[in-house]
Amino acid sequence: MKIFFIAVGVLVVLAIASIFVLPKPSGTVQSNDPDIVAAGGMHWHPILTMYVKGEKLELPPDMGLGAVHKPMHTHAEDSAQGVIHLEFPGMVRRNDIMLGRFFEIWGKDIGSFGSNMTMMVNGSPSTEYGNFIMHDGDKIELRYD
Repeated sequence: MKIFFIAVGVLVVLAIASIFVLPKPSGTVQSNDPDIVAAGGMHWHPILTMYVKGEKLELPPDMGLGAVHKPMHTHAEDSAQGVIHLEFPGMVRRNDIMLGRFFEIWGKDIGSFGSNMTMMVNGSPSTEYGNFIMHDGDKIELRYD
């Protein structure tokens, strides 16, 4: 019984240390390198909604997951809602979180779903397409005729 209380005490001390003592990654970095988005990793969730000839296309579940998990991926439980997971453990550069990178992982070309593609980001038109740098909470909509 004494070992149990010691173990609980150690866990409490570690939990308090992780909250108050250990340094936290900020999610962004103050650097002169504009290519660096985050130095200490990130866990962001942009949302991608796609329409092909008016029909909503669901993202594939568990895309980018397997023997080797890619930092950009989908999960079965929320891929139908268009959630893209950006889960990077270390330094993140702009190229790492471009929308075009998501399509590369998917094995698709961003323009391959139809002609006359349009893009909206957070309710505003965009022409960045594959070069768009995704951020947490972005709502990205692609429409193909």
